[in-house]
Amino acid sequence: MKSSLILSIKPKFANDILEGRKKFEFRRALFRRKVERVIVYSSSPERKVIGEFLVEEVLTLRKDALWRVTSEYAGIPRSYFDRYFAGKDEGHAIKIKKPRRYKVPLDLEEHFGIPRAPQSFCYFCG
Repeated sequence: MKSSLILSIKPKFANDILEGRKKFEFRRALFRRKVERVIVYSSSPERKVIGEFLVEEVLTLRKDALWRVTSEYAGIPRSYFDRYFAGKDEGHAIKIKKPRRYKVPLDLEEHFGIPRAPQSFCYFCG
């Protein structure tokens, strides 16, 4: 069984990921399990599961090194990156592989049995 994660992502970034424009998803805190697949929950105002992607690798680096490695496909400006990681010495980036948009967005509770959106992420077996 694949280890999956439902990840809450802001709508602009979620759509950029599924369109292939954003190839890294940044996280201040990282999940503890090995994850192969990420289910994309587009947060407010959309509030739907809109697609998924496979995890190619997870990078954990000091902030400057992380930006050097990911900047070309970060999908965010350096100023946003710096604000997001303020107060942290290192950051994490999930490298995205094979993004796939669902034809019809899915309801979190109806299709996944989860009554409310995860603050950051939640594990999903399925």
